[in-house]
Amino acid sequence: MNKEKFKPRRIIEKRYRATIKGIVKRMRRKLETASTPTQAVTMLRELARSPTMDAAARMAAMAMATQVMQNGYRTWREAAAAGSKGTEIYYALVKDLNKTKVFQEIIDRNAELIKSVPADATKALSKAMAEGYEAGMRPEDLKADILERFSDVTEARARLIARTETAKAATALNRVRAQRIGAEWYVWRTSDDARVRSSHEHMDGVLVNWNDPPSPEKLIGMKDYGAYHAGEFPNCRCYAEPLLEYGDVKWPHKVYRNGRITSMTLASFKKITGGGAI
Repeated sequence: MNKEKFKPRRIIEKRYRATIKGIVKRMRRKLETASTPTQAVTMLRELARSPTMDAAARMAAMAMATQVMQNGYRTWREAAAAGSKGTEIYYALVKDLNKTKVFQEIIDRNAELIKSVPADATKALSKAMAEGYEAGMRPEDLKADILERFSDVTEARARLIARTETAKAATALNRVRAQRIGAEWYVWRTSDDARVRSSHEHMDGVLVNWNDPPSPEKLIGMKDYGAYHAGEFPNCRCYAEPLLEYGDVKWPHKVYRNGRITSMTLASFKKITGGGAI
């Protein structure tokens, strides 16, 4: 199987980022109507708590989750055609993922993250406004300054949310599909470029059990950020490629187990998987 089949599509990330930026731009246009910097910050605080913001955030989150889910159908169909688990994979595909707890959790988490964008900006702009007044800035100059800061802060947050959450959603939904057919292992894949973290480069190609996430940083003696799966770390572009057939990888192969990475033969790996089909 092409190792990039399960790689999240960048177009979904880009669309999600554009949607969040669109919500933010509408807010900025309203802020521009404020007559004073204080009124602008007050308006932003009210907008962040408004039902309109809540509805927009949930719609954006649902659209992203649905796109990730639908993109997965195509990938898993290809996997079904290429391997011996066609029936099981078909069942995993037709089962409604949009009714699962995981799907709803993705939407809820992302809606809250989107709503946090203006909320966090309010704190930053309140501080900037206080510092500006203390420095003796004119109100019109201070308003222009906080609007510029608003754009900078929200742009960075939109980019972080879109990149991190599309990858996390893909990992979460792939895990549901994989475990439905008893595929308890996946191959950790990186984006395979110069920007890959050294800790994640160390994980590239390693077999990982869905129920035993590694701490990539701890494995190479770096600051420990806890255990997580491929694609779950902020700004991470790694992804999980479910192991559907033993022949999907070459043996001996690197396997993460019990807090360390070791090289295993196929016979040794079959012992820890029960010896039957994956």
